[in-house]
Amino acid sequence: MEKPAVTQYPIHELLRRRWSPRAFSSRPVEPDTLRSLLEAARWAPSSYNEQPWSFIVATKEDEAEYARLLSCLVEGNIQWAQHAPVLMVSVARLTFEDDGKPNRHAFHDVGQAVANLIVQATALGLVVHQMAGIFPEKVRALYGVPEQYEPVAGIALGYPGDPQSLPEGLRQRELAPRVRKPLTEFVFSGRWGKTSPIFTG
Repeated sequence: MEKPAVTQYPIHELLRRRWSPRAFSSRPVEPDTLRSLLEAARWAPSSYNEQPWSFIVATKEDEAEYARLLSCLVEGNIQWAQHAPVLMVSVARLTFEDDGKPNRHAFHDVGQAVANLIVQATALGLVVHQMAGIFPEKVRALYGVPEQYEPVAGIALGYPGDPQSLPEGLRQRELAPRVRKPLTEFVFSGRWGKTSPIFTG
């Protein structure tokens, strides 16, 4: 299943095709493919080239490790994410390595790394769903995440599956049209809240 975005202006086809399904195929993600996705993340831009991202990864090939990472998700996400062949948690280093000062762009840069991973996944026919619903302190405890690092988000990854495999409520969300705010609501010029003349003429 695909749900390409209905855009106001032209964008790259990979960006139109990217979306966040909850239905995953049981097909495993090949190790070379997974390495390519993480390589894409590796080459994301970051403040001072700090590269403050790390990823905890589990695949269904290792059942115990997969179950451990799955346990870090909230129940509502476990319901569907348990069918994804790959689970991850993104982690941000909150301080700069050279001087230990706070890196206020760390979460932003981790997001850029994940965005790279998602575009690469879309190009290879995979889908990715990010989740705010994780237990960060459980991740920290189970994996020994150091104090200066912060678990950011869960990630379910795999090949697209059949929406009919989802429970009714989730299936309805899966099939619902995609929506976005209009550009005029968040692109400003002159002062906060004033729509940019890029759109008003």
